[in-house]
Amino acid sequence: MQTPKHIHLIGICGTAMASLAGMLSQRGFHLTGSDAAAYPPMSDFLRDLGIPVFQPFDPRNLAPQPDLVVIGNAISRGNVELEHVLDHRIPFCSLPQLLHDEFLRGKEVLVVAGTHGKTTTTSMLSWIFHSAGLDPSFLIGGIAENFGSSFHLGAGKHFILEGDEYDTAFFDKGPKFLHYFPDAVILTSVEFDHADIYKDLDAVETAFKRLVNLVPQRGKVVAFDSGDSVDRCIAKAFCPVERYGTSARANWRITDLRFGPDGTSWTVHHDGVHFADFAFTLAGEYNVWNATAAAALADACGISKESMTAALESFKSVKRRLEVKAEVNGITIIDDFAHHPTAIAGTLKALHERYQGARLWAILEPRSNTLRRRVLQNDLARSLALADAVVVAGVFRSEAVPESERMQLPELAAEIKKYGKQARLLTDADAIVQAIAPELRSGDVVAILSNGGFGGIYEKLPARLRELAPHQ
Repeated sequence: MQTPKHIHLIGICGTAMASLAGMLSQRGFHLTGSDAAAYPPMSDFLRDLGIPVFQPFDPRNLAPQPDLVVIGNAISRGNVELEHVLDHRIPFCSLPQLLHDEFLRGKEVLVVAGTHGKTTTTSMLSWIFHSAGLDPSFLIGGIAENFGSSFHLGAGKHFILEGDEYDTAFFDKGPKFLHYFPDAVILTSVEFDHADIYKDLDAVETAFKRLVNLVPQRGKVVAFDSGDSVDRCIAKAFCPVERYGTSARANWRITDLRFGPDGTSWTVHHDGVHFADFAFTLAGEYNVWNATAAAALADACGISKESMTAALESFKSVKRRLEVKAEVNGITIIDDFAHHPTAIAGTLKALHERYQGARLWAILEPRSNTLRRRVLQNDLARSLALADAVVVAGVFRSEAVPESERMQLPELAAEIKKYGKQARLLTDADAIVQAIAPELRSGDVVAILSNGGFGGIYEKLPARLRELAPHQ
């Protein structure tokens, strides 16, 4: 596509779709998009780029007829715009296909994959390369705060991107990352997730094995040194594999991990030899893993440890990853993109480490396709019980999940009680705000866990606390 064309994106408010829209706009294409609902940060991101977003879906959004339509992977048959595209034979493709054809050709492609930590690790890796003066292109599944963006088209030879194992489109049920043909891969973790498209852990592992199988012999895989699933996924790699973690066998071994109220520091040994002492402002052991993985791949690409150290010290974070949304009367409200029990456990542990002695609230919206199902219900109960107070909203669009598979909230509450904690079940954001705002006190930390808009609770709870301030 050498000449400017009109491209319409159906499902544009997904993080990857919005980022692709920005990249295409930068290349000179005329962009429009549509979605069922737009909410921050991607709605703000698209507005700032000047890309119109139509709501709701409507065939009239496709007038005048675009030259190409990109179908988001959340879009299914029956969507009125998709049906219009098919009926009128408007050319269409998937996000990964267009990304590969338009942006990845001729680049050295570095893919960050895994069940957890992809977005943050991709952001760290991009910031390290940027700080080293390599001007990489990148595509991240979130807004990297150092860049104020989720994408960049750089002049350097590297393209760093988050590799998602979720399916590609309604017409292509394979994982997105199989379209990227990476030169190197970071594999952060492999667990059962995306219960709507993967039958079991075996199926998830098969997807990651196929990704590893795409890496050329001259490439590299940097993999977390924990978990039988990761071991199985890298067992038949044709390229060199280096492990990172805390075990004695790790090529990149993490030691002397120290958490403080304002930051985290640790030491890394490479093949038994002291490599570097790192520090940053982020909380959480999992972020140390993420940063060490990024450092290992940066080293393979010739970046000095001095550049890595400086980059990590100045690394901020990613929107919706332990993001402080508000501080009202000594109450800290935090937004975290929760999608899986393991990630929730990591978030709550990190907050306990950062805010020692604080009463920690976990407010969950079961919204991801995994959390809406009961398959990991017991794991979720164990994770939520790490908080001092637990509140759970109704299952998002519960009617879309068969009752036999659906998360059973009374059962979840009963399971949480076995761990010595009480869980309150409240219908929605408004009910939660009205119930808990009067109970919050100075020093409390409130973790709002959702991968969606959660009924505007991020704005409603601080507003209610401000209203109550004179009376408390």
